[in-house]
Amino acid sequence: MNRNSIIGFIIIGAIMVAYTLWMTPSQEELAKQQRIQDSIRMEQRIQRIQDSIRNSQAETAVKELEQPNEPYEETVLEGSQDYQQLQSKYAVFANAAIGNESFYIIENDVIELEISNKGGYIKNVRLKQYETYDSLPLILFNSETTRFGLSFFADRKAINTQNFFFQPADTSSKHLVVSGDNVLIFSMRLYTDAGEGITDPSRYIEFLYTLKGDDYMFDFDINMVNMESVISATSSYMNLNWYADLRQQEKTIDRFNGSTVYYKHFEDDVDYLSETDDDMEQIKTRLKWVSFKQRFFSSTLIAKNYFGSGTLETIEKENPESARYLKSMDVNLEIPYNYNSGTHVPMSFYFGPNKFTRLKKYDLGLERQIPIGWSFFLLAWINQYIVIPVFNWLGAYGWNYGIVILVLTILLKIALFPIAYKTYMSSAKMRVLKPEVDEISKKYPKKEDAMKKQQAVMAMYKSAGANPASGCVPMLLQMPILFAMFRFFPASIELRQQPFLWADDLSSYDSIASLPFEIPFYGDHVSLFTLLMAVSTIMYTYLNNQMMGAQSNQLPGMKTMMYIMPIMFLGIFNDYASGLSYYYFLANIITFGQMFVFRYAIDEDKLRAKIQANKKKPKKKSGFQKRLEEAAKKRGYKA
Repeated sequence: MNRNSIIGFIIIGAIMVAYTLWMTPSQEELAKQQRIQDSIRMEQRIQRIQDSIRNSQAETAVKELEQPNEPYEETVLEGSQDYQQLQSKYAVFANAAIGNESFYIIENDVIELEISNKGGYIKNVRLKQYETYDSLPLILFNSETTRFGLSFFADRKAINTQNFFFQPADTSSKHLVVSGDNVLIFSMRLYTDAGEGITDPSRYIEFLYTLKGDDYMFDFDINMVNMESVISATSSYMNLNWYADLRQQEKTIDRFNGSTVYYKHFEDDVDYLSETDDDMEQIKTRLKWVSFKQRFFSSTLIAKNYFGSGTLETIEKENPESARYLKSMDVNLEIPYNYNSGTHVPMSFYFGPNKFTRLKKYDLGLERQIPIGWSFFLLAWINQYIVIPVFNWLGAYGWNYGIVILVLTILLKIALFPIAYKTYMSSAKMRVLKPEVDEISKKYPKKEDAMKKQQAVMAMYKSAGANPASGCVPMLLQMPILFAMFRFFPASIELRQQPFLWADDLSSYDSIASLPFEIPFYGDHVSLFTLLMAVSTIMYTYLNNQMMGAQSNQLPGMKTMMYIMPIMFLGIFNDYASGLSYYYFLANIITFGQMFVFRYAIDEDKLRAKIQANKKKPKKKSGFQKRLEEAAKKRGYKA
């Protein structure tokens, strides 16, 4: 074992030790985990107390709360008897149970919100600066199926605000617009009754929307005004249900960046449900935000304080109501409630693009919804601190993003040039020493002499100052870059609907031909960038095997696998982002150029002479080897 090998193992060991120390929780983190466990136990204790004080009538109302989304039948009052019937069912909200649905539009520079008076919630969101893949207005979810309601007990009656008609505080216009640095405040109020057909303007539930002129995030506050005599005194929380059928915005569904529910634990990490299967999670601890995340866009509800706990679920309908259906999201959150006048629940909504720099500036961990390799810290660091800043810097020049990817690839190759040179030098040494390896193979032709042959080859490598493993370490150092790019390009909204050459969208596949049938594992179209990437990878594999010399004969199974992998890439990447295939193709082409430059720049005759000179030099023993020999002598053995 030479010095380079020892240094390599020391570096690997140091990395593993550092990673272990880095992942070991600190005292503060251990204390936080203990606080979380204490919070869970406290929440469970409170829940048991609340369950014990509810009587049988309240338990019946709970069953109604568990099914708050059944179609509501509007009722027309014909007299006091009808009002009494409604009052027996809806308590002080009997008057609000009847009405005609109407809509109000509020918008700023980037979003347009449609709010219904029935429920007082947002039924429709349009992102004004984006379109779908087929040039339609980008609507985040289906307005016909979305639901949003606050559930609580009033006079032991199960109340869900989505079933009642709110009234706007300002009736001057149904379409309000704000722009620039201005602020728009829009209020929807659910008034209680002061008698048959009469509302009490002093008692109400208010949904308050506050929009800035140029921001995707806006404040959403729930105000309980003088409701202490209405809401049950035993309630310490209310339930907030939010359901939405997301609409498909992209041509293809990314299997590595799918739609799901993301959520952030209060003062803790971000987590998410399954992106591929139906999933449900019951969270017993506090939450900071929940998000209905699509590939490039998200709808997020953020607590200024916290949500008590929640049940989160994703579902794929078998028979969706809309042809543009993508996935269904459903969350039930506990809202802490204090029994006093003027209860205020401050929250925020974010309806907008999953753009890393924009989400990160909110300092809420929203950027963790963008899958840039968070599960492995090295990939996330490469993307967050190197690739994304350089990519945004290049994109700021206004170039076509095909040119941006080209320049980014060149810059990365320049940064990795020393590693590529080290790899080539290792292969050059193996190529120079190949005749001697062949001579050793002739000397030991029998299979039973395989160990002697291996020992002779390694002794020859050692005397020549060459290490067959020295080319592997540089290759391993390049792997994180390759995987980081695999995560970055498909998740980059900057590439969305950006054309280049024959590709009309670098975030989706490029198609130069549609097939009249579907090929298993491949698809029904031909992606030219994927084809170019696969062909260039095969060429690179062939040239690399030619230049690897003696090593190429030692692993015939590996050689076959190296040729099979590009064929597999055809199926894997044919439906994937064309920007990624284009990047890998460029990386291969630049690597070809480097290989030819190295071949002409490195004189193998001089390298051969240097290796022969190394063989004649006396080999200096390392301190570790000397100590081993001294220990052997003391035991009576010769070194």
